[in-house]
Amino acid sequence: MTRKANISHVFHRHLRSEYPFAERAQGAYIYDAGGKAYLDASGGAAVSCLGHGHPRVIAAIKRQADRMAFAHSAFFTSEPAEQLADHLSARAPDGFGRVYFVSGGSEATETALKLARQIQVERGQHTRDHFIARKQSYHGNTLGALSVSDDPVRRELYGPLMLAHVRFVEPCHAYRHRRAGESEADYGKRAAASLEAEIGRLGECRAIAFIAETVSGARLGAAPPAPGYFKEIRRICDDHGLLMILDEVMCGMGRTGTLFACEQDGVAPDMITLAKGLGGGYQPIGALLVREELVGEIEAARGFFQHGHTYLGHSTACAAALAVQRAIEDEDLLARVRRNGHRLKSGLAARFADHPHVGDVRGRGFFIGLELVEERDSKKPFSEAVAEKIRAAAMNNAMVCYPSSGTADGISGDHVLLAPPFILTPDQGDELIDKLAQSLKDVLGI
Repeated sequence: MTRKANISHVFHRHLRSEYPFAERAQGAYIYDAGGKAYLDASGGAAVSCLGHGHPRVIAAIKRQADRMAFAHSAFFTSEPAEQLADHLSARAPDGFGRVYFVSGGSEATETALKLARQIQVERGQHTRDHFIARKQSYHGNTLGALSVSDDPVRRELYGPLMLAHVRFVEPCHAYRHRRAGESEADYGKRAAASLEAEIGRLGECRAIAFIAETVSGARLGAAPPAPGYFKEIRRICDDHGLLMILDEVMCGMGRTGTLFACEQDGVAPDMITLAKGLGGGYQPIGALLVREELVGEIEAARGFFQHGHTYLGHSTACAAALAVQRAIEDEDLLARVRRNGHRLKSGLAARFADHPHVGDVRGRGFFIGLELVEERDSKKPFSEAVAEKIRAAAMNNAMVCYPSSGTADGISGDHVLLAPPFILTPDQGDELIDKLAQSLKDVLGI
């Protein structure tokens, strides 16, 4: 079969859009077929943490493919899977001893939800049949993951198919919800209290687990938790028998300056979902980290987890991810993220300090969000979404960024999410700021 001129047989995301051909990529840049170099300021969707074309990772993929590309996990384990699990467990918060490898973030969320339910059943808590998540959250696009995501646009078409037993509580978004005169710590406690209140409304022994992004990503644009927020969440979960699941698909694996984002909050959940920066885009991979004691409960009961996918623990994907993680460690890239992330955030704050439409610059490390507003003093959002226009302008200006809408209240409001590769240089950081400023000017006129 030959391809018709100017007709693509790829089922693209947007059928009325045209996409430039990505021809090659190296370091912090992606080059199209015409040679235009795009600064990858968002790592795609916070994926390309190591940048593009890292020789060590490519060599690891080739080496593993030569030996054995794939062996089904129902019959075999493999050296890359075992070594990657060892690597992650040794660096995870205390108590984490098992890693369940999947192919992406949505699968990691699905796995966490199903495992949480099975653990509660094995404990004899059969009445626990609800999940509690946060408003303006996003945990993935499969039906289960979307059910615990508060994303009206993504959910609208599939509303009748969503899990019915999900409750949503307040997000932790200080820019929008902290009261005048309220300390950050007091706001954190107030935001966490919405979980305990919802448990009261639902009734004891009904909630399976609480799931939240450690640092909010696509929906709130790198909104960090208030100090003490997750410690209070941990207390509430323990007091009421809920499992605590932290979603670090976007913010984990060094993106915020520590390998696990929750390290900075001094808290250890029961499960952590990972993807994106785990494999850096070199192979599709995600993971669920689970506390050893919880796996022990499954082992002592029926002896197996009632779940599975074909590509669990894919050997080549695990080999790639292991090479990515070793490169991050050997090249001391977390220190670089902390140092250059602070420089980038400070540069953005300075550049847009007087910009009438940049309301907030926030985030940690190389996970930074700019919330855009029509009126800075009142924080009034734009009446019509501007995120897609900014994305298009940025592409025209040879930069990839991740704008999104719904930041203010789930429907209105816009932000730009930045998640550049950990190898970004200070000069490239300045280039990022210049190109973002030009893109905002192209759309907003200033």
